[in-house]
Amino acid sequence: MTHSKILPAGYRDAVLFSMLALCWGSSFVAIEVGLEHVPPLLFAGLRYALAGLIVLGYASLVADRVWPQGRGEWLAVTVAGVFVIALYHGLLYIGELYVSGAVAATIISTAPILTVAFASVLLPDERLGRLGLVGFALGLIGVVLVVRPDPAILGDTMTVGAALVFGAAVAFALGGVLVRPIESELPLESLEAWAMLIGAGVLLGWALLRGESIAAIEATSTAILSYLYLTLVSGVFAFLLYFQLLDRSGAIQVNLVGYAEPAVAILVSWLVLGSVVDSLTIVGLVTILAGFSLVKRRALRRLLRSWREPTTAPSHDGAHDRAQPRTDGGVSADAESADIEQ
Repeated sequence: MTHSKILPAGYRDAVLFSMLALCWGSSFVAIEVGLEHVPPLLFAGLRYALAGLIVLGYASLVADRVWPQGRGEWLAVTVAGVFVIALYHGLLYIGELYVSGAVAATIISTAPILTVAFASVLLPDERLGRLGLVGFALGLIGVVLVVRPDPAILGDTMTVGAALVFGAAVAFALGGVLVRPIESELPLESLEAWAMLIGAGVLLGWALLRGESIAAIEATSTAILSYLYLTLVSGVFAFLLYFQLLDRSGAIQVNLVGYAEPAVAILVSWLVLGSVVDSLTIVGLVTILAGFSLVKRRALRRLLRSWREPTTAPSHDGAHDRAQPRTDGGVSADAESADIEQ
């Protein structure tokens, strides 16, 4: 294969990667803007109700099967819907009532580190090595640098918001690990659609219990634009980009999008809202990235080798099966990219 044939493909992957990072990174700011007009759980639930219907339609066109079959597949979509959609977005949206989208994106970037930590505890024959433990500790230190909690006022809004967003990252990571051992042959497009719809139902029920009311929605142009952007651009359009990049590059490279998202969120927050994060937030993000590099060092080495050997086509057989359900504002995590020592 000549370089003239290699470079265009590499450029296309870089463009897809950049577009995906822009869609998902900007979603944190779009959530922050929309929350000025819409109660958080209603916002998330209505968003994923529409997105789930659209993705289900897409799955009916491209997947060989849409409906889950058997206990295992229904369990898979339920776990994904409850943890990856409902708990993750519910805690994220409520958390963003108290912290900025840029800070939320930085805290959420701990999700792949948490995924490997949960896998080492919950899955048989998997454990986190010494360097992995150091990486996990660095991730937690990064969160502390971003939040900087004051022991004298642990109930302040910044600390509460950060705790909720960190809880969202925990829910996302735990959901990804719990889905892994469940036997399911359901195409990922269909799994995503059903997870969105089940998650939307849980979010709307949660909103009812929380006392959120449709009457509280301010249907301003800003609210409508935020909702449409999150549903159609950060949701459905980014979903299509995700699968194209997953097919072309594999799940390991797609994981790295999550570490471009905070940078995008910081930039978009500055451009749209005039918000500027302080230097310690940047240091926290770099610390979390360092932790990620230790936790997934083997996966990163494999990725670097694949870039150095462009004549060898990467294998994507089963890539959809290895990847967990992915939504914006988080990082997909797959068993192959986790540096678990066995």
